[in-house]
Amino acid sequence: MAANMIPKVDYAIIGGSSTFSIRFPEDLEREDTEVLQKGLVFQTPYGESPSFKLIRVGEKEVLTCRMHGWRPGVVSRGDASRQVFWVFQQAGVKKIFVEGGVGAINHLLELRDLVIPNDYIDHSMRQDVGFDSPYLLVMRDPICPTQAEALYQTARERVFPEGRHVYKRGIYVNTDGRHFESRAEVQMFRTWFADIVGQSITPEVYLAREIGACYAGIYMVVNYAEGIIRDWEHKDLKDIFYNESKTIGHILLDSLYRIDASQDQCSCLSLRKETLLKNYFEE
Repeated sequence: MAANMIPKVDYAIIGGSSTFSIRFPEDLEREDTEVLQKGLVFQTPYGESPSFKLIRVGEKEVLTCRMHGWRPGVVSRGDASRQVFWVFQQAGVKKIFVEGGVGAINHLLELRDLVIPNDYIDHSMRQDVGFDSPYLLVMRDPICPTQAEALYQTARERVFPEGRHVYKRGIYVNTDGRHFESRAEVQMFRTWFADIVGQSITPEVYLAREIGACYAGIYMVVNYAEGIIRDWEHKDLKDIFYNESKTIGHILLDSLYRIDASQDQCSCLSLRKETLLKNYFEE
């Protein structure tokens, strides 16, 4: 589809590994949620986009895609992210929720704990993943506090009765993958005060700021990072991914009811500044 066919919406959800095993949102079987369109693929300056769904949750219309838009063997992860966020930019998206699975570095974390990070460390090797927009992106407060609080309150209501933990702060260190990290790398990340390790928060958090959108994510601990607590087992990973998908899906959709399209309650948009190198971008 051409860019002029992209629906105009204020909200978006980027699915990750925690919802990969289900048809999101159909398998949640919610009366308040309707799939309006699916199989939406758009031509972008970075190649053909991943498939999107347009859904309605209550009165809100939302664009959503699976697994961060990654398609191994089809496009690099960096270009996949650019495709996704270019579509969001054309759609006018203002609020983005994301999810994913992460490894625990902090010894206090247990399997199935939920973490809503408030900061990140970019240890990836992907370079120049952006739109070359004439902006200076201030990453002082990368995560939208309004959306993070919505995720936190929603997650508490759903998993606290089960005796599970939800953390509203944490540092997410991003690596490239697809391999996991070595023990030496994880020990280095501990000295950096990282709490969790994963592969998706960057470049998404940069691209969200570049298009002027708020961004926040909720991440489930699916394994202990190498050298932490005990060696992880493939069976644990499989069980968590397949048994917890609906929990995460419901948290994402329920959190939409705690936010609106206004960006007056946070500083996210104001942290995108005009570049001081105007002549460079005008050449």
